[in-house]
Amino acid sequence: MLRRATPERLSTFSDGVFAVLITVLVLELRPPTRPTFDALLALWPTWLSYAVSYLFIAIVWANHHYLMRYASDATPNLLWFNFAHLFSISLLPLATAWMAVSGLAPQPVAFYAAVFFLVNATYCALVWELIHRTPGPRILPKVRRSMRLRSVTTLCLFGAAAVMALKYPLAGLAICVGCLVGYLNPEPPWAEQQPDGTEQT
Repeated sequence: MLRRATPERLSTFSDGVFAVLITVLVLELRPPTRPTFDALLALWPTWLSYAVSYLFIAIVWANHHYLMRYASDATPNLLWFNFAHLFSISLLPLATAWMAVSGLAPQPVAFYAAVFFLVNATYCALVWELIHRTPGPRILPKVRRSMRLRSVTTLCLFGAAAVMALKYPLAGLAICVGCLVGYLNPEPPWAEQQPDGTEQT
């Protein structure tokens, strides 16, 4: 008899995918051909691309881990939204490598921002499934509103970054980095409060 999928198994599988993606990012790094610091510094687009992508994966993992706390069952919607989310993140090593070798050229940076947009869109689907469809007072209305506002706002900004990068690639990349700051703390400050003001146990 097949074992039923559970939120715990889904989280474990997702953690494995995140670990593989970080490994793939590292494998894309190449040392300079000349043994000088100038040659190392000349690779700054590669280091910048890697640093932003590593930060992005770390933030996505932290927010994914936070969202999964609200999963009481691995519903079909949750399974497929999660697979879509992981698929979108799996595009990041390709986007990172292309942006790095291009020296932050407009179209590769625009594609990079578009991947961020896709990741955020699938994250919005997870928020909808795990936060907005959770019945009862388990989740405060403030939490629902805050997460919806943050998700929609950053989705629009990532879309704007992809368009702007076609003409101003560094500005588009800066918008992406700015959006990541909004996700550094996945948990709203009042998320641990019940409607009556008591702490969750």
